[in-house]
Amino acid sequence: MPGVEPQSSHVTELLQHWKQGDERALGALVPLVYKELRRLAHYHLQSERPDHTLQSTALVHEAYLRLLQIGYLTAKGD
Repeated sequence: MPGVEPQSSHVTELLQHWKQGDERALGALVPLVYKELRRLAHYHLQSERPDHTLQSTALVHEAYLRLLQIGYLTAKGD
């Protein structure tokens, strides 16, 4: 896939800081991960049929809501 993924070590470090209660880490993490998820969604949606209506942003939001619903994500990332 084209593009550059965020450095996984940096993302891991931010996740660890957030889990320890550092809200600034979350503020730095969200734009990195969100941008990458939208890029991936856009890439995969390009292979959908031409008349599909789902947009990359909506796909990312839907995935997030589903993860929250099944309890995979929590406020502290546990």
